[in-house]
Amino acid sequence: MTAFVPADEAAGWRAVAALYHRYFTGLILTVASRKGGADAGEWMFRIFRHQHHQKFLPGLEKLGLSGLPHAVACAGYHYLSNSVGGVQVEFMRESDTKAWVRFVPPRWVYDGVAICGVPTEVSRGMLRGWYAQNGISLKNPRLGFVCTAQTTDAQYGLAGYFREYDRDLSPEERLIFSPGEEPPPFDPDTALRLPEGSWPPERLAKANRNYSMEYIRTGLPRLAELFGPNDAAYLGNTAGRLVGLQHYQEIAGILGVTDRSPRGFADLMAAFITGQGDHAEVEADGEAVLVRQTGWRLMSDLGPLAPSVFDGWNGLWQGMLDVHDRFLVLEVLRRQDYGDPCTEWRIRRRPRRQ
Repeated sequence: MTAFVPADEAAGWRAVAALYHRYFTGLILTVASRKGGADAGEWMFRIFRHQHHQKFLPGLEKLGLSGLPHAVACAGYHYLSNSVGGVQVEFMRESDTKAWVRFVPPRWVYDGVAICGVPTEVSRGMLRGWYAQNGISLKNPRLGFVCTAQTTDAQYGLAGYFREYDRDLSPEERLIFSPGEEPPPFDPDTALRLPEGSWPPERLAKANRNYSMEYIRTGLPRLAELFGPNDAAYLGNTAGRLVGLQHYQEIAGILGVTDRSPRGFADLMAAFITGQGDHAEVEADGEAVLVRQTGWRLMSDLGPLAPSVFDGWNGLWQGMLDVHDRFLVLEVLRRQDYGDPCTEWRIRRRPRRQ
């Protein structure tokens, strides 16, 4: 079997960032429409609380914010980390104890007109999961977040401020809602900046890819935790198939795939696999084609995974193949989450129904 060497490595990074971005938005809508707003909000809470514990404190160090006052450092974290991921954010420092952040529409996480189908509980779950936890992680019981606007409520974006009070906060005071307050104007010249010279273009491109990957890495396992493996497989695979159907043309265009044969789809898969940081091989198998993936960076170091994680993710390939050529079949022969040394698919043409 021949190792796949991409013609354009950066195109692979862009394709991964684009598809996983759409997949996360699709998962939000699938959970909200199939399970309801409350369940979607709880799922979002679990995603962002998990990410907070994994990313927040190390991220303060990486972004050069650890020496700043806590309210300023927290607003700066959301400003810089989301900017690295390609999200438009504003940062306004009022004082050492009060600093604003505003996510400017169009909102990255609620892609396109999808925002019309996102219930407000989703945004509240995100805030509960991360923003309400900042003071706890910093061991500062006086730090809280005041949300002044939510895009999902048809306001001017997601906005609010971190504030350090002169007393310890009760749990319910760590996140409060105060619609009507408005942030000061944004001045990019006075906003925080990434550490000089530490974020060249290639690193930013990879960070953009990793930003999208992280939501899938966190989101699919949380589906299994919250809904059980059977419902998680249904939700993840349904969203994956729909997103694959809708965005095949975009991903094929980024990767430069025009060949609609089994080999053409194998090359698309291999280019995407290498783009997310794994090793891919492609081999002819009679009239069929085999694709092997060694490593699964998307889910690496997470320990045992529910089968629903792979089943959901694999829906992306199934949906894309239905547009590439709906008379082709994608068969899973081996799975790394089952302990196999690689994941292997066979792409073959199925007989026409009479």
